[in-house]
Amino acid sequence: MSLQTDVEDLWQRKQDGLTADDASAEDLTVLDEFLAALEAGDVRAAEKQGEEWIANEWVKQGILLNFGLRHTAEREYGGVTYHDVLPLRKTDDLNDRGTRNTPDGTTIRRGAYLGEDCIMMSPSFVNIGAHVGDGTLIDSADTVGSCAQIGENVKLGANTLIGGVLEPVEDAPVIVEDGVSLGAGCRVTSGFVVGENSVVGENTLLTPRIPVYDLVEEEVLYGELPANRRAFQRFVESSVSEHEMIDGGAFKPAVVATHIEEETLEATEREDALRE
Repeated sequence: MSLQTDVEDLWQRKQDGLTADDASAEDLTVLDEFLAALEAGDVRAAEKQGEEWIANEWVKQGILLNFGLRHTAEREYGGVTYHDVLPLRKTDDLNDRGTRNTPDGTTIRRGAYLGEDCIMMSPSFVNIGAHVGDGTLIDSADTVGSCAQIGENVKLGANTLIGGVLEPVEDAPVIVEDGVSLGAGCRVTSGFVVGENSVVGENTLLTPRIPVYDLVEEEVLYGELPANRRAFQRFVESSVSEHEMIDGGAFKPAVVATHIEEETLEATEREDALRE
């Protein structure tokens, strides 16, 4: 049987009433093998098919099974006692990839993948199921949520939040494609897709509930930022602006996307020089 078949069989048994008390040593071995496959990059929570990112439902099922079929245990990390169903990820493989995580607060949960030549600054956190591509920078105070797919040569500015999407299992997670630069304080949530080589300004919120005004193609989009865009947060007039209770009008957040300007590219190239 394949790993996928084993996980899908275990998922069905969980739906039929299997609990952590009932799980056998063989069941837990399947879950351990599944986590190892995630950490090696052999399986992913979502993959691009054509122009669309599709969730691998069985992978998300495997992640949920690791929560549902294990008992919480007391654990130690950096002299601190914590309680969780899983230990943190071992990092002895990162050195062989040229990936570095600075001390005092870089936390990687089991089931997360970091590629080659990544930099993970402290404090930062990468959750289970996340896939971080080669050459990507995770800056201080960043969070990469469960199942998020981060491409190669991505720059996550300090204090950036990449949201996690675990359930429902058929929903694609947050996607940040290759070459993207997110400014400090950005938030990307709820399965939003950031197209490759885009540059996003500081403190921009990217979520399917906020419109993206793409001035390049002159269209309004939800849930995605096209490739090769410069994007930033703005506020547009709200439909409740004329309500008598709101003196001076009301405004709602929006994202404006334009062509990438030459000076924007020069700024990102200067950041690249710091890594060389």
